[in-house]
Amino acid sequence: MAESTLPLSQNPMRKVKLSKVTVNIGLGESGDRLQKAYQLLQELTGAKPVYTISKKTIREFGIRKGQEIGVKVTLRGAQAEEFLRKVLEAIGYRLKKSSFDDYGNVSFGIAEHVILPGARYDPEIGIFGMDIAITLERAGYRISRRRRKKAKIPKRHRVTKEEAMEFLRNNFNVQLVEG
Repeated sequence: MAESTLPLSQNPMRKVKLSKVTVNIGLGESGDRLQKAYQLLQELTGAKPVYTISKKTIREFGIRKGQEIGVKVTLRGAQAEEFLRKVLEAIGYRLKKSSFDDYGNVSFGIAEHVILPGARYDPEIGIFGMDIAITLERAGYRISRRRRKKAKIPKRHRVTKEEAMEFLRNNFNVQLVEG
């Protein structure tokens, strides 16, 4: 097998890219408040959210298996990048180093949605917190998701914690904080 003559920085298969941004509002209950969270998420992201369903019954919390307990939306492409810039502006472009995992994913939370630029407080809807998960990947990750001839991504091709930090630092001007 021939080695690539391109340096690692110029090889297009080694370039890290933003795969998706997942926004989740977990309430732990269904009803009117869940409908308001759905409406808010649709308004903030411009995409249609889906309901998350409980996997098991927890009597102490009053949750039944199969009950809708939250809403989430997955954003990709330009829509994901636009929403991510808005969220990073709200948190002051600062992320904890502990928010990164070993596979190029970053997760953090926002206590109140009203800190997002362009979001307004509506007394009918209320205030919701949300979790944001950023997934980074390289070209070729489709082989792990495709239907036919599925294969694993080798360790040498996965996005590392350091590469994810560098990507966010270079593309979104994120400052990394100890924590």
